Amino acid sequence: MDISLFNYDLPEHFIAQTPLEPRDTSKLMLMNRQSGSIEHTVFSDIINHLHDGDVLVLNDTQVIPARLMAFKPDTHGKVEVLLLRQLSETNWLVMVGGRNVTLGKKLAFEGTDITAEIIEERETSQRVLAFSHPVNDLLTDLGQMPLPPYIHRQLDDKARYQTVYHRHSGSAAAPTAGLHFTPDLLIGLRQKGVLLAYCTLHIGLDTFQPVKVENITHHKIHSEWATLDATNAKIINDAKLSGKRIIAVGTTSARTIETAGVLSAGGDISNPNVSNNLCPWRPVIAFEQDTNLFIYPSYQWRVLDGIITNFHLPKSSLLMMISAFAGRDNTLHAYEIAKQNAYRFFSFGDAMFIR
Repeated sequence: MDISLFNYDLPEHFIAQTPLEPRDTSKLMLMNRQSGSIEHTVFSDIINHLHDGDVLVLNDTQVIPARLMAFKPDTHGKVEVLLLRQLSETNWLVMVGGRNVTLGKKLAFEGTDITAEIIEERETSQRVLAFSHPVNDLLTDLGQMPLPPYIHRQLDDKARYQTVYHRHSGSAAAPTAGLHFTPDLLIGLRQKGVLLAYCTLHIGLDTFQPVKVENITHHKIHSEWATLDATNAKIINDAKLSGKRIIAVGTTSARTIETAGVLSAGGDISNPNVSNNLCPWRPVIAFEQDTNLFIYPSYQWRVLDGIITNFHLPKSSLLMMISAFAGRDNTLHAYEIAKQNAYRFFSFGDAMFIR
């Protein structure tokens, strides 16, 4: 399957640089994935398109202020460090920006006695850093919010790059479809009888990287830590058995819940698209592990009946996931309609509800 099938033209002025206020005033595109038909409304109106007994699955990860500025004590050269994943009390997988940031190099951090040493080099600019002290409690003072590379404006309010329901710290990026929800909207949904289930997937910055191979089936997708506990698995299973809809808020929730479905069916999450792993729905199972589930067209969905999502980058694995759910032609047509109607794209942009 050629990567060019998932490309589209997006002039830069469509990329949202700041979030709207209030959160739920963003535009919302409603798309029927069977017919491809499209309607336009605002996000707060989503309450009128969800039904009693529907389950919204929310990713409750919390973004950490993961961007740190460091320097090399020997040369005073500046190095940007982006924390990706904690490996132990003091060791982190990071992405570095700077020259000659190689194995054995020492780093220091302005205004602190913390130092770090590069103890492992990984692919591209990824490194493993061993810090002299645990840094978790210092991130609020040391770190900056790791906004995506296509956002060029400073964020005045750090809380606007967090969902209102975040719980578990560890993400390098926000689950952006969830940024549209307000406390009042969530209360209204609960009062209507919509059920909320929570999962956690800590997002890595690879989520913003375009797929670079010609044939997307050769793409090696990044792994992210995810978990679904037994309580929330039961909410999903009970609703599914009652004929209710399971709707993921964002591609990260979709990836987590479908991972639970693949694991329940005894499938291989590293290669779920092959025919011998396809199966009808079975109850999802609780799990806690890394997932490298790569969803692209030909994938058979195990669990989800709907996805609420933002508009994604060209040639990205996220666009491929949405194309697998709604159909590639429907998806790319919807993106063209979005441009014609001045929708805002990417992390701080508008949303679509595919059902």
